[in-house]
Amino acid sequence: MELAFTGQVIEWRGPAPYYFVSVPDQESADLREVAAMATYGWGVIPVEARIGEVSFETSLFPKDGGYLLPLKKAVRAPQGLGSGDEVAVEMTVRL
Repeated sequence: MELAFTGQVIEWRGPAPYYFVSVPDQESADLREVAAMATYGWGVIPVEARIGEVSFETSLFPKDGGYLLPLKKAVRAPQGLGSGDEVAVEMTVRL
């Protein structure tokens, strides 16, 4: 499954700051359809993602009926991304 969407970088201030992009409602609904086949536990879904010129592998976190795409520093730093920035995401679910 391949998805493309835009979203805003959000910061979650837990024990350390974490950054995510919320997957929009329609794309989250599509993901729920394949979640049982893709998840390896706790509802997380492995994906390959691309933002700008940076490609990376990670897992989506389920949150409030949707999903969050985590953005490591190695993804944010080269592009100067921070909280509130709008990004275009291309993503493939790894089944």
